[in-house]
Amino acid sequence: MNREELKKLIGGCIATLPTPFDKDLKLDLARATEVTKWWVANGLGTGTAALKTSAAMGEGPDMSDDEWPHLLRTVVNAAGPNAKVICALKPKNTLHTIDDAKRAQDLGAIGLQIDLPFFHHSNQDDLVRFYTDISDKIDIGIMIYNTHWFTDIPAKEAMRAETMMRLKDAEHVVALKWSTPDNTDIDYDDMKKFSSIFNVIDNSGQPVRCHKNGGRGYISALVAVHPAHDLAIWQLMEGKKYDEAQAQIDSVRKVLGPWMAKTGEKSGGYRQLKGLMAAVGQPVGDPRPPTLAIDDKELAEAKQLVRQLGWA
Repeated sequence: MNREELKKLIGGCIATLPTPFDKDLKLDLARATEVTKWWVANGLGTGTAALKTSAAMGEGPDMSDDEWPHLLRTVVNAAGPNAKVICALKPKNTLHTIDDAKRAQDLGAIGLQIDLPFFHHSNQDDLVRFYTDISDKIDIGIMIYNTHWFTDIPAKEAMRAETMMRLKDAEHVVALKWSTPDNTDIDYDDMKKFSSIFNVIDNSGQPVRCHKNGGRGYISALVAVHPAHDLAIWQLMEGKKYDEAQAQIDSVRKVLGPWMAKTGEKSGGYRQLKGLMAAVGQPVGDPRPPTLAIDDKELAEAKQLVRQLGWA
């Protein structure tokens, strides 16, 4: 597929999926099948709400190279032949990333989320070579994950607008998860320079601002918990009802924000996502260590909050 065809598949409220683990913290593929069917039944898996597996919120970096292909295969099969599934790949060198990309493509992924090669402390020329070389070897889409916060010199190593323009001939680079480092000359609104070429996916909690700038999607930690919330926000933004969309976002943040902050102080990782999944009646097990599982008190509080939102 070409870029214009692939852009129709990677946008909207992309759903980062938590990975189910059993009581021994091993992959629970039976539960993955069940919950994937629930997500699809609730409107996810489309071109404006693709299912994204093995990402950071899905504990992808905690899975082995033997595990993530099994998870991807399970999600693809459970979602059905018409569903859109994106696979996130762990940071590796170009050669190994190409191997993983081909494997994900063969397993049915329509797109890949690929981090910046931050372990290499790459400059802008390195970034162009990295994504161009991968693009040349696959037929599915690439969504660049602008993971600038993992580097020591973010202004040098973050994706810049000028670099994205240099990737316009890399046919399978179709999207960019966009956020910008603080205290640099990179401005959030620089996305306007390339948003007509690539799907810009907000990753900074500013979906309305992104859409106004020509962006075509956003990342939400909540879409897997209650799909109807983010599906409604996306429709409002598509209809340019920006004040209504922002009001809905703010109303949910007001309810869940303090709980998210408090539980985040106790342990890192993405424990809140798994806690909220349990609170709405779709448990997916505990996170792998060192992240702590949500305790009984935190879960009781989450259940109260989702009832308050009408999500239970």
